[in-house]
Amino acid sequence: MSMNNSPNIFLDPTPNRFQVNIINESHDNNATPEEDVDPPHYEETSFTEEAHSRVRISHRPGKRALYENFLQNGDTVKSDGNLHPYDTHSNTYYLKTFGHNTVDAIPNIDYYRNTGSISGAKMNRPSLLEIHEQLAKNIALNPGSIDRVTGSGEGTPGDEATANKEEESKGGFVKFGWVKGVLVRCMLNIWGVMLFIRLSWIVGQTGIGLGIVVIMLSVVVTTLTGISMSAICTNGVVRGGGAYYLISRSLGPEFGGSIGLIFAFANAVAVAMYVVGFAETVVELLKSSDVLMVDESNDIRIIGSITVVVLLGISVAGMEWEAKAQVVLLVILLIAIANFFIGTIIPTNNEKKARGFFNYQASIFAENFGPDFRGEGFFSVFAIFFPAATGILAGANISGDLEDPQAAIPKGTMLAILITTVAYLGVAICAAACVVRDATGNTTDTVASGVNCNGSSACTLGYDFSSCKIQKCHYGLMNNFQVMSMVSGFGPLITAGIFSATLSSALASLVSAPKVFQALCKDNIYKALHFFAKGHGKNNEPLRGYVLTFIIAMAFILIAELNTIAPIISNFFLASYALINFSCFHASYAKSPGWRPAFKYYNMWVSLFGAMLCCGVMFVINWWAALITYAIELFLYIYVTYKKPEVNWGSSAQALYYVNALDSALELTAIEDHVKNFRPQCIVLTGGPMTRPALLDITHSFTKNNGLCICCQVYTGPRKLCVKEMNSGMAKNQAWLTKNKRKAFYAAVAADSFRDGVKSLLQASGLGRMKPNTLVLGFKTDWRDASAVQIENYVGAIHDAFDFELGVVIVRISQGFDISQVLQVQEELEKLEQERLALEATIKGNEFEEENRIRGFFNKAKKLNITKHVTKKDSNINKIQSMHMGEFNQRLLEASNQFKKKQGKGTIDVWWLFDDGGLTLLIPHILTLRKKWKDCKLRIFTGGKINRIEDEKLAMTSLLSKFRIKYADIKIIGDINMKPNKESWKFFEEMIEPYRLHESCKDLTTAEKLKRETPWKITDAELEAFKEKSYRQVRLNELLQEHSRAANLIVLSLPVARKGLVSDHLYMAWLEILSKNLPPVLLVRGNHKNVLTFYS
Repeated sequence: MSMNNSPNIFLDPTPNRFQVNIINESHDNNATPEEDVDPPHYEETSFTEEAHSRVRISHRPGKRALYENFLQNGDTVKSDGNLHPYDTHSNTYYLKTFGHNTVDAIPNIDYYRNTGSISGAKMNRPSLLEIHEQLAKNIALNPGSIDRVTGSGEGTPGDEATANKEEESKGGFVKFGWVKGVLVRCMLNIWGVMLFIRLSWIVGQTGIGLGIVVIMLSVVVTTLTGISMSAICTNGVVRGGGAYYLISRSLGPEFGGSIGLIFAFANAVAVAMYVVGFAETVVELLKSSDVLMVDESNDIRIIGSITVVVLLGISVAGMEWEAKAQVVLLVILLIAIANFFIGTIIPTNNEKKARGFFNYQASIFAENFGPDFRGEGFFSVFAIFFPAATGILAGANISGDLEDPQAAIPKGTMLAILITTVAYLGVAICAAACVVRDATGNTTDTVASGVNCNGSSACTLGYDFSSCKIQKCHYGLMNNFQVMSMVSGFGPLITAGIFSATLSSALASLVSAPKVFQALCKDNIYKALHFFAKGHGKNNEPLRGYVLTFIIAMAFILIAELNTIAPIISNFFLASYALINFSCFHASYAKSPGWRPAFKYYNMWVSLFGAMLCCGVMFVINWWAALITYAIELFLYIYVTYKKPEVNWGSSAQALYYVNALDSALELTAIEDHVKNFRPQCIVLTGGPMTRPALLDITHSFTKNNGLCICCQVYTGPRKLCVKEMNSGMAKNQAWLTKNKRKAFYAAVAADSFRDGVKSLLQASGLGRMKPNTLVLGFKTDWRDASAVQIENYVGAIHDAFDFELGVVIVRISQGFDISQVLQVQEELEKLEQERLALEATIKGNEFEEENRIRGFFNKAKKLNITKHVTKKDSNINKIQSMHMGEFNQRLLEASNQFKKKQGKGTIDVWWLFDDGGLTLLIPHILTLRKKWKDCKLRIFTGGKINRIEDEKLAMTSLLSKFRIKYADIKIIGDINMKPNKESWKFFEEMIEPYRLHESCKDLTTAEKLKRETPWKITDAELEAFKEKSYRQVRLNELLQEHSRAANLIVLSLPVARKGLVSDHLYMAWLEILSKNLPPVLLVRGNHKNVLTFYS
């Protein structure tokens, strides 16, 4: 169970589990308000007359020797001989602190000399161990030991399980195998418009040699992409979304979301490309029959528009109809291809010869082997051909409709690439070996006798097409897009093949684009597009996506120029291919244990080469289109990154983040710490971070983007319940930090006691060099009501931090930190409001039960104080309680948000009384660099002798200038060791009175018995031994009230209690009186190791 956060939690004497930061502050109801309103009003302390009781020295059992030694060597030794009443020179081991003997050192520049050097003299301040541990009996008191010099060196949406259940709950699903679902689709999409109406033109431009290179370069790109895609597909269950799904689940939503839109758009434009190819063929037939409707361009637009409407109807009818249409189209296509090859061996006739077809001729093969670019270049021709290879994703794009995508996609795709490559090569070589580049089509253009052919193959075969050099001809590889129809055995079959190829490719793209887009919208990466995620029918058809694809396709059909559309498609598809290859490389490079593809024939470096090849080809094809593509992708990537969609797909990007972080942490471990790179790395005892936001906010102010911050919580109580609650709260608390943009970690432990839990956190938190060096906790303002065990745990945690050489920061604000009560009330009110709304909805839906429902509603409303109470007396009582609680909660909420607000012009007062290595100075300096605190100026206060104030000020000015720390003012306080006024001291005595033993007023037997029964109480001997230190804390509060009452923040040196000598309650009394009735206070004590340096 979790800690009860009510204000009286510590009144319970029985051990219970409480959170790490056991701070429950409340108003001092007995405080007397001050008359003046300037400076700002804080809690007031009422002082009474000086106590008249006499304190006599006594000792706890077994502690006499320690006290005797302490009185001789400790903080309270007094002697005469100097102007200052508490100054002494009798013990030269101790430094002179404000004219008072103590081991604690004042800030001194000598402690910061040669900090990073491996040789040279260096003065060491007393270590934290020396001032924190008990004084040893055998301390050598040698004159000059103050100058100890050594030569030292420092070296959701998208939820897969939900989607599965939704699909399983629907009946009548149409699922395809690898042949019908992948192989057929890929072959149909690859054998598209290019095969029949552009391949002959391409081979005419490039020649057989470079034509093979163009085809093989495309095949290399598609094969490498197919291999990478196969590896990704076989690394787990593949759902709907095709390339988008593969990329997003591998590289994360940032890459997936950006490429998903581009890929879906590319498929939509591909519909236009294939339909335009179909329309061109129809227009050629109309032209040959001289029955054009308007003109060639407008006829292409008209026929294309009609065609895309028909295809949309087939797609909307469902996947069954679309699949049946694909099979019919494939049969027609295979017959058409076979018809072409048969036609090449059928003896030609004079009409076909006049059009450039002479069957297989070695002279034609030789003539057409080399390139003859006319207005084009290699890569521009490649750009026009490459879309023919984009069909490899046709099967993957309907991955959600496949029975076994993991097996079907690799097998069907790779086989389709092989078959179609052979077909492309065969058609290209055969066409170039049978048909010349230019022909007039005129049967009378034969060679006259005695004409020199000059190596022309047509001339040697009896035809003179030399006129084509002067004027444009209409036949031959370079001029006639319908070469395959001319060569084939039966021309109409080629026309049917063209119809089949173009329509099947258009149909496949028309299905792919909405499916990919629907998958993208379902993941809700772009919330504005979620409208298109809805599916209809048993196959969850994306009807809205079909309509959007139809609109895009229609827009591009109106362009009606195939050569204009093709390069745009090339860039979009190449960008998709590049990311598929990069996904495979990235997943392999991240070395995630979850990357275990069943497809073994891949290599991460080959995939990387494929990605680079795709990127290079994009720029070679069309550099400005490539730049536009990358710009769009980058914009979408930044947008998705900024929006941070709530999805977690276990991407390789996440795996690589971990690997990089681990490598960086290991590299950091090999680097020695250096004072220049010191930064506060804090354990913050917040408990649940949402319950003490102010404590987290002030810590976050000096750790954000600068150091480590770990919010910690300790669970105590029955171990089983503790562990259960701790585990359930881990993700919730870390999510709260992330949601509220707190750059911090959350950690929790289950322990037998609060102190044991904190001790575990102090020892085990962090990783390598990223290990906490500072403990931050809130001040325990209810310590006077808490049990002795709770006080012991609180103070013990501070002792443990010093033992482990961590700095300590204790934060105190007037209203306290814990707002768990407010959060609980808010949660209850939200629940009641939800119930009220539900009841209202029920009332409206069930009018015939209106009377009963309304009665039930008013019963609920009473809980919200909506209706009047039965009696006026009860009403008044509840109203008063409600107002009091509301005012209290309002003040508490305002206090909890005070560090979130921008601090106005003011000061941060730094009371740097003891040299702790510089942490007391570094933290406020970092705060002034933050946006919220930049208008606050530093004022430095430090102690000094009354007769040397100017010298002390010059020394501090020099020190701060060397540290390059900006400050507004320096004040040397010379009267720190004066006795406090009587009222202040009387208040302190009254505060500790309930915790005193008063053993000196009792007989020995009774005193010993009291010591055994209440060993935690303050003895008279202890109080006398530390009377001077108690004076100092009370006096410091008077000085703070005088100088820093109007400050925005006070940073003050934290006094250190010696273990075993200063009781827990006396130490809490010191902290109480030191920080009472002040603005927010940070009591800071570093670990006495340098955190500042003046060396570059």
